[in-house]
Amino acid sequence: MKNRGASRSAVGLVLSVLLVILLAGGYFLYRRYAPSFGRSARVLRWLRNPGSHAGWSIEAGQRCAEAPFIMPTTGLVGYLWDDSFRPGHRHQGIDVFGGEQVGLTPVIAAYSGYLTRLPDWKATVIIRIPEDPLQSQRQIWTYYTHMAGPDGEPYIVTDFPPGTEEVFVEAGTLLGYQGNYSGTAGNPVGVHLHFSIVRDDGRGKFLNELRIENTLDPSPYLGLALRAGQENSTAPVCSQPVTGEALSKTFEEDV
Repeated sequence: MKNRGASRSAVGLVLSVLLVILLAGGYFLYRRYAPSFGRSARVLRWLRNPGSHAGWSIEAGQRCAEAPFIMPTTGLVGYLWDDSFRPGHRHQGIDVFGGEQVGLTPVIAAYSGYLTRLPDWKATVIIRIPEDPLQSQRQIWTYYTHMAGPDGEPYIVTDFPPGTEEVFVEAGTLLGYQGNYSGTAGNPVGVHLHFSIVRDDGRGKFLNELRIENTLDPSPYLGLALRAGQENSTAPVCSQPVTGEALSKTFEEDV
């Protein structure tokens, strides 16, 4: 009887430990993924009726506070840098949803630099910025993608055909239009621009944008709270910029 009682106690202890682990894991998953679920709901509401949520929109060419970059397109900033949509995923930039059909919402250069479009890039351009405006001793790159239709028909302007290398563009130069090309023909995503800031490899080339550690938090560059985990229960707009201590903290973490 004593052995049976001891066994029951051991089983009870194990179950209690497992319950604590499950609760802790559930809380962690909730904290990690619940904000992105909320942003997804906002994106859906925006796409159904952008006119009813005009206050959520940013405008191409806007400059928030004293930020060095201008906004690269118009629409709702739906997803943020370091957002998570599934375990192991970390979003490398921001997604701006114009609320229009493909090929209509302009995309412009957020900062002056040297534009490249690799020969096999249907929807993407990248711009080299020799001196990071927030840290002049390093070079960075701005990356713009999804500028093509569902089957890969480009919406990049004809000034920048495939194979373009190191063409200087001023901030505000028209690059193309928002599209929904996912990289796989016939499997479109929502119409938007994905914009990210990519680190240099130290030898004058850009690193792989698909890895978040190769990108920078865009918040101090655009003057908005664009990092998942910051207080962003509402859509980021220029009337609610990141300023002062919050901007400094973000910049210090990137350095």
